[in-house]
Amino acid sequence: MTSGAQALIESLKREGVTEIFGYAGATICPAVDAVKNSDIHYTLVRTEQNAGHMASGYARISGKAGVCMVTSGPGATNLITGIATAYMDSIPIVAITGQVESYLLGRDIFQEVDMTGAVAPFIKHSYLVKDVKQIPKIVKEAFYIASTGRPGPVLIDIPIDIQKATFDPVYPESVDIRGYKPSVKGNPKQIERAAKAISQAKKPVLCLGGGVISAHAEQEAIAFAEASGIPVVTTMMGLSCIPSDHPLYMGMIGSFGHLRANKTLGNADLLILVGARVANRAVLAPDQIGKLMKTIHIDVDPAEIGKNVSTNIPVVGDVKQVLIQLAEHAPVAQTQDMERLREMRLEELSRPLPTRAGYAHPGRILRELGDMLEDDCIVSVDVGQNQIWACKHLPQKHGRFLTTGGLGTMGYSMPAALGAFVAAPDRQNVVVCGDGSFQMFENELSTLRNLNAPVKIVLMQNNVLGLVNEIQHSSYSGPFGVALDHSPDFATLAKAYGVPCGIVGEDGDIHEALEKMLSADGPYLLICRVDPDARTGD
Repeated sequence: MTSGAQALIESLKREGVTEIFGYAGATICPAVDAVKNSDIHYTLVRTEQNAGHMASGYARISGKAGVCMVTSGPGATNLITGIATAYMDSIPIVAITGQVESYLLGRDIFQEVDMTGAVAPFIKHSYLVKDVKQIPKIVKEAFYIASTGRPGPVLIDIPIDIQKATFDPVYPESVDIRGYKPSVKGNPKQIERAAKAISQAKKPVLCLGGGVISAHAEQEAIAFAEASGIPVVTTMMGLSCIPSDHPLYMGMIGSFGHLRANKTLGNADLLILVGARVANRAVLAPDQIGKLMKTIHIDVDPAEIGKNVSTNIPVVGDVKQVLIQLAEHAPVAQTQDMERLREMRLEELSRPLPTRAGYAHPGRILRELGDMLEDDCIVSVDVGQNQIWACKHLPQKHGRFLTTGGLGTMGYSMPAALGAFVAAPDRQNVVVCGDGSFQMFENELSTLRNLNAPVKIVLMQNNVLGLVNEIQHSSYSGPFGVALDHSPDFATLAKAYGVPCGIVGEDGDIHEALEKMLSADGPYLLICRVDPDARTGD
């Protein structure tokens, strides 16, 4: 006979799972014990939220659903932010939570939380396991749902008595879920309409979002742009779809985007949205787009089409397949003067940056860092001013840019980087964060050391919650509640965790400091003294 916990772990193995990120507790102990007796590697995080973020980083680099596993009650509620972050950014993870005994549910006993109800607004699907015999089927379905269509998180909440119950498991070989049949190929008539609109457009623009990366369609997107001669912009989540130096690339759109990208979009007569919902941060007034230009919207999730931008030609299907279909029609746009657009783009990227004595300019740090990184480097970026500076100044090559653009969760960068390291230990791995976000994940320096991960951390220290401070200066009566007084000495803190550290506070010292960081054997923290009055538009 097999226990429910053993069947759970065997089911994970049959789905190709080799890594679990978790934090143990009483109600998940049977499953953890089963992991111990398997060949699945288990990474202990230092707070449950980061188990979700590590699973996210792992999924984004490995191309497989990431798995996280925590206990009930506060362990499960701590994980909710990680689940919501994955949902907003369409990242496939399977979250497993322990639960109190099934016969005690609803009695508010110790560490009981209605997890399926708690995550209902931001989960792709959830299961409360009531019958041990259903475990193999539930796991099979969970991975299928998480990884197909629009990717996203799936929750399996499993009571401890179900984990302990025994049975003779039957493991299904396939999945057939009534009512869940994600579209793959685009409708041929809609493809023809889209191709015709592109051929007739005089100033089309191709906007690539995170869905292009989720569909592994970067090469198809670039090939389509090159064949049709259309300029390309990206959303924040679409960064790293296309190298920054590609002659068709105009930059990131949005309130914190590149001027040339926003102007290219503003002058367009046709917007081709690919794998992006284009919310208010990407376009200041998305409801106005439909009044200014025609729109083709390509997405695997029909619910995303037209959500924020009115759409003339909707195309539902897997982005990779739709781009291949569209390319077969070989639409060539009567597009604008690309040489002139490129010249203006290069002027924007090379504009001089201000120098302030006693501080290192974040734009200069990131420009030099980008030039020094390996071609396939993974860069995980946190939220706040550091995120905006990285989006605007860090050159993209052929690596990956990991950040959270939907929920905008501070503290995402380091755990995501660790998950990415587990997925690809041989690739260069760099974190960019602020001192506010650093203090939300600093305990994961312990996990960093446990994994022996050579992750390099670029910490922008300005002793303030930078982006909120900037907003308060520009739109309110001034800063309040944003000063990071009495922050720890980060160099001493790093030393306590056994992480070497460097400090840079002048522009002239940036290159040498970055060289020392990147050449270090193992992890390294580079503290960059940044002017607290620096702005994202500087």
